[in-house]
Amino acid sequence: MSSVDFQLPPRFRFHSTDEELVKHYLCQKCASQPISVLIIGEIDLYKYDPRELPGLALYGEKEWYFFSPRDRKYPNSSRPNRAAGSGYWKATGVDKPIGHPKSLGIKKALVFYAGKAPRDEKTNWILHEYRLADVDRSPRKKNSLRIDGLAHGSVGGS
Repeated sequence: MSSVDFQLPPRFRFHSTDEELVKHYLCQKCASQPISVLIIGEIDLYKYDPRELPGLALYGEKEWYFFSPRDRKYPNSSRPNRAAGSGYWKATGVDKPIGHPKSLGIKKALVFYAGKAPRDEKTNWILHEYRLADVDRSPRKKNSLRIDGLAHGSVGGS
């Protein structure tokens, strides 16, 4: 378990729903509003192999949460660059809208593949990426690689 620089109440558990994660953490972070308990670290998770992430987390034993910027794969595209460490995160399944009746965010599942195609190898690491819904992801500045505010993910695996 990672150490934190603050005191949490005894027996504290972080088990937020998808809607709570988007509404109370991601929306707050993207709006530059304060978050009551700072247990979600901010890193560029795409610079690391998944096995390095637990040591970078502020909190968590089997799941870890991070705010992370997302970059574009190409300057004039909204396609995200998911290369990470010695491999890449590959999207799987369908996007899940979060929020009712109006969708606040989108949840996407990704699996880590070690190496590069066609000689890559699927691993047991899973990332759940959360992003805000209805955000303009078109390039605002010429040659800008930043897509949108922040992605929020939890990673688990072996």
